[in-house]
Amino acid sequence: MKLGGIKMVYDMTKGHPLKLILSFAVPMLIGNIFQQVYNFVDAAVVGKFVGFQALAAVGATGTIISVMICLMMGLTSGAGIIIAQCFGSRNYNEMRKTVTGLVYIVLLLSVVTSAAGMIFAKPILNLLQTPSNIIDESVKYVKIIFAFTIGMALYNASGAILRSLGDSRTPLYALILSSLINVGLDLLFVVVFGWSISGAAAATVVSQIISAAFCIVHIVRYREQLNLEGISYKTTSLAIKRIFQTGIPSALESCLISLGTMSVQRLVNSYGDMTMAAYTAAVKIDSIAIAPIVSIGSALSVFAGQNRGAGNMERIKKGLYQTLFSLVIICIVIAVILVTFRHGLLGLFLNKNEAHEAIIIGGKYLSIVCVAYIVAAVMRSYLNVLRGVGDVNTSAVSGILELTGRIVFAYILVNYFPPTDPTGIWIATPLAWATGAVVPVIRYYSGRWKNKKLV
Repeated sequence: MKLGGIKMVYDMTKGHPLKLILSFAVPMLIGNIFQQVYNFVDAAVVGKFVGFQALAAVGATGTIISVMICLMMGLTSGAGIIIAQCFGSRNYNEMRKTVTGLVYIVLLLSVVTSAAGMIFAKPILNLLQTPSNIIDESVKYVKIIFAFTIGMALYNASGAILRSLGDSRTPLYALILSSLINVGLDLLFVVVFGWSISGAAAATVVSQIISAAFCIVHIVRYREQLNLEGISYKTTSLAIKRIFQTGIPSALESCLISLGTMSVQRLVNSYGDMTMAAYTAAVKIDSIAIAPIVSIGSALSVFAGQNRGAGNMERIKKGLYQTLFSLVIICIVIAVILVTFRHGLLGLFLNKNEAHEAIIIGGKYLSIVCVAYIVAAVMRSYLNVLRGVGDVNTSAVSGILELTGRIVFAYILVNYFPPTDPTGIWIATPLAWATGAVVPVIRYYSGRWKNKKLV
């Protein structure tokens, strides 16, 4: 359906699978990159204009934020799967009840998450062995982020609704707008006003609130074209139950991965602020480099969900294999670029004179991790197909294995390197991906996922 030349919904049950998946993924890819710009710009401005210790302070907060919001993100993802299947089966009444239920859940969890984040920020940062010279700044940053969790929550909820209906462009436009605002506010608050880390956090939350408002206004304005006309304030216990049944495994997977990352962060922190700064900068670059895998995987999940709703099982298989082939090529290209320009990219965050050692450490991390992007692509592709058709429990099992692998490999491999060399931690990441990929691949070829359907 179109309005003013803009396609409002995107039916993925017809047409060439790979063309549909990639064309749907491109706006999501751009959106993911712009979403990373939030943290990217925060880190770059703080690292360049405040110093590498301030950058380390921002980096120390990443894992705690991920863990605290993983339940909300998982439930949002779960609701998106249900909405996609409702759309594919043209069950618009159930789709509207799911949307209403998601809104209530997100609003409640925003309050709970904000409170928990404000209360437990410092104890968790202490648990992670955050160095005493940066912990106070880390606490400032994370408390501001959690105080305004509502912006992040509403954007992700509204974005999930739109993407499940095939509209990947509106969330992109929202992110472009908010990212540009974020850049301007970062420079204003940090460089001009001198608010340091607090200014970077304030810029982020204001930008998130704007992106949420943009998507919500679009949904309300075009509710008829999105088949959301007649939506009420009422939902059903069945709709709520389905969201939790679908979202909890995804939330558990995300939470377990975040806990694994938190454990690794604790190990990284033990190497001092120079390694922390290197890790923070490298992870920002890695997050953008891996965005094509995340975006195409998410598009594949919507494709699988809509086609499962329509009963097109063979079409799902065809879409998976075509996607995997394209991802292998994409991963090779990204790895070559990353290895070639790793030090220059790290220089965007770190002063070469002040933190040359951190650039070398971060460069080694990127060189090791990017080689395994193909493994990550395989894991995410199979997981997203299974998630899209409703076989969501596999996500939790995969998350447990990845968590176990990340912790075990990291803590074992550090013993094979000098006490000041964190290379063992870097090697653990691709090994964890390989461990997490085992279950979804086996599950897919067992064929049992064909019997799964949410609506």
